[in-house]
Amino acid sequence: MAETTEQRRKTHAPKPKGGTDKKCSIEACKRAYQAKGFCFFHYDKWKAGELPKGRYKTCSKEGCLKKVSAHGLCAEHQPKKAGEAAPAA
Repeated sequence: MAETTEQRRKTHAPKPKGGTDKKCSIEACKRAYQAKGFCFFHYDKWKAGELPKGRYKTCSKEGCLKKVSAHGLCAEHQPKKAGEAAPAA
């Protein structure tokens, strides 16, 4: 009789994701690799756009790390069109 999937899973040890010898690509970090060259901690920071080499292009205004919407600027720094109401102070 053929083995069920459950029985097969119990007999085989799971393979480590990404290998055991890989480390995070951040210089001083010694955590194990998770994805995109980063450990779980730095991968989350990369997804949030908090690392210098972000997951998407960031706004060209100094200090702004928001995602570009058009012409190198985020939605907040886009020039307002004529007729649009100014944001409340």
